[in-house]
Amino acid sequence: MTMSDVLTEAPYVLRDFNGGVLTLTLNRAGKFNPLSEEMLTELQTALDQAKADANVRIIVLAAAGRAFCAGHDLKQMRASPSEDYYRKLFNQCSKLMLTIQQLPQPVIARVQGIATAAGCQLVSMCDLAVASTEAMFAVSGVNYGLFCSTPAVGLSRNIPRKQAMEMLLTGDFIDAETALERGLVNRVAAPEALDAEIAKLTASILAKPATAVAMGKQLFYKQLEMGIGAAYQLAGQTMACNMMDDSALEGVQAFIEKRAPAWKAQQQ
Repeated sequence: MTMSDVLTEAPYVLRDFNGGVLTLTLNRAGKFNPLSEEMLTELQTALDQAKADANVRIIVLAAAGRAFCAGHDLKQMRASPSEDYYRKLFNQCSKLMLTIQQLPQPVIARVQGIATAAGCQLVSMCDLAVASTEAMFAVSGVNYGLFCSTPAVGLSRNIPRKQAMEMLLTGDFIDAETALERGLVNRVAAPEALDAEIAKLTASILAKPATAVAMGKQLFYKQLEMGIGAAYQLAGQTMACNMMDDSALEGVQAFIEKRAPAWKAQQQ
């Protein structure tokens, strides 16, 4: 068996679970981890399974090799030139992106290298993102005659309009520090400190009750698409429901009594 055969048989997505944190690693390093049909299918399955697993508190989306994700597999796309095929592919990708936002668990992108086109979209749809100083970002489809329309949805909800349009119209790369300034990522760390920086985030989130985190994430994205009146109404309803949860009642009581909350084990 050749090395090529071994790589072909390897899972598209690797899974590692430790202390409430599920790490999903895109595993096609030699091709820069493109969002092929197979990659999208395996990643969708992994996320769907994580959604139903109460032991999973946080998901870290990582990638093997030098690149985070180079976007769609252009060779695969060019091999099936029909509108029906392309509609199916982009619907599959859009479903994945929406799944990330609709999960009860926070999703953190671990961006160690380049993230282009749908790979940049993937970063934008994660709740949080930590990038290596070596990471680079672009929505470069326009360079090949294909405006990055679906990546534009996530990108325009992360960074200001004119900066998003500049990236979309030019296809030019921005570095990690620029991505941080514009709001595409939360933190930037040296390559050797990337995992430690992510660990800080996960530790902080794991210290909070899962119910509050899940309710808060759902509310955050729903209210963004509403008018301000409807947003406040939904937020008030959410807070009222949250307040009736045992974790909130304990947290408020602990504040009153000036002590640390004693969370129940199932709420951690």
